[in-house]
Amino acid sequence: MTTLLSFSAAPHYSWLLLAAIALMAILYSSVGHGGASGYLAAMLVWGLSPEEMRPAALLMNITVTLWLVARLKRFYSLKYQIFWPLIIASTPMAFVGGSLDIDAITYKYLVAAALLAAAIRLLIAAEDKETVVQPSLNGVLLVGGALGFLAGISGIGGGVFLSPLLIICRWSSVRESTLIAAGFILMNSIAGLAGYILSEHSFPEGTNWLVLAAFVGSVLGGEMAVKRVSTKGLKKVLSIVLLIAAAKIAYQQVI
Repeated sequence: MTTLLSFSAAPHYSWLLLAAIALMAILYSSVGHGGASGYLAAMLVWGLSPEEMRPAALLMNITVTLWLVARLKRFYSLKYQIFWPLIIASTPMAFVGGSLDIDAITYKYLVAAALLAAAIRLLIAAEDKETVVQPSLNGVLLVGGALGFLAGISGIGGGVFLSPLLIICRWSSVRESTLIAAGFILMNSIAGLAGYILSEHSFPEGTNWLVLAAFVGSVLGGEMAVKRVSTKGLKKVLSIVLLIAAAKIAYQQVI
């Protein structure tokens, strides 16, 4: 372990783990997500310690969403009237949610159920013409605050909740939601990593290989997001992401 990010010349982890990280990055980045929950799941299967998983997941999240924002900005304009109110409202509420002491097991089951419902809703939704409506400022602030609170007490990245809400409420098109979600996750991930660094924690050796695998996957996933997957395909991919997240939460509470 070193004070700053340690770069190793040779892969420090299994090639299969690196492949799993890249696959998660492809899946999540194709719908504008950083993929932290997917990376954590893969690293858990390969037996990495919490000291290795936490900083790696944060850094991979930032790397992937940075690329997505840069890539998607060339094709879509960010809806600042939605994005900034979401950020302003979610940040303090995430802090409040994280400070509460509640029955975590019961709540996470409720979160898993909510993700499952959202996934089913996207799968059975009728085809639409990507009609977008302009939400009220109060509505955006309310959603941002609720998402921040939910993220704070559940430990799940806000993007997995934000994307389906943007689509179901018709606040953005499916493709536009990827850019909003990416920027939303990026801001929160940077804040998390800043807190980690300011606490004088260190990065494990070989983290650079995990980050590289995630970046390679995000390049492919980003291309899927902008031109290689139809709107219908993006909805199906997003529903799969939600189902994976729900199953992951439920499984963690059973074992």
